[in-house]
Amino acid sequence: MTTTVPHRVRVLAPGEAAARVPDLADVLIDCVEGGASVSFMLPMSRATAEAFWRQVADGVVAGERIVLVAEDAQGRIDGTVQLVLAQPENQPHRADVAKMLVHRRARRRGVARLMLDTLDQHALAAGKSVLVLDTVTGSNAERLYARAGWQRVGSIPNYALMPDGAPCATTYFHKQLAPLRGREQGQARAPITTPPGDNA
Repeated sequence: MTTTVPHRVRVLAPGEAAARVPDLADVLIDCVEGGASVSFMLPMSRATAEAFWRQVADGVVAGERIVLVAEDAQGRIDGTVQLVLAQPENQPHRADVAKMLVHRRARRRGVARLMLDTLDQHALAAGKSVLVLDTVTGSNAERLYARAGWQRVGSIPNYALMPDGAPCATTYFHKQLAPLRGREQGQARAPITTPPGDNA
């Protein structure tokens, strides 16, 4: 029987994103070594993982993206997901969801679903009503997004490679969080500063 461990999901502040690069790199490396197709190939070095997260941290400081983390009771990062806010000027209401990662030690405990639900709240607070993501076709993540209310658009064969070099198809999803109201929808509301809650 799987034991559910409480996790808290929160946004990394711009001032702390760079400081958590090593912890975020741990999660990314574990996911790639576990077979996740998330833009990287095996073998994956720590230098590559940390370079990626430093770029992400720069994007957080620039206000281009939001990084959420799921922490256990000791503050260890077990999961992370990003909301990419920077979009073309004719898509101010849209954001991309990227790099949904859960360390293997924390899988099957509701961490990914908790991050998804929390992400919706932060997207709305940032004035984003349409979310888009892609994931490996036939993966556990694809089933998770369908259960969480995401709408499947379609799949593209041979879209990317798995970490071991095998080709894989990718499925695109979208989620409509609120009706589109033209330019008004692109105006961000005040960001959420308090974590929405803990996972019991």
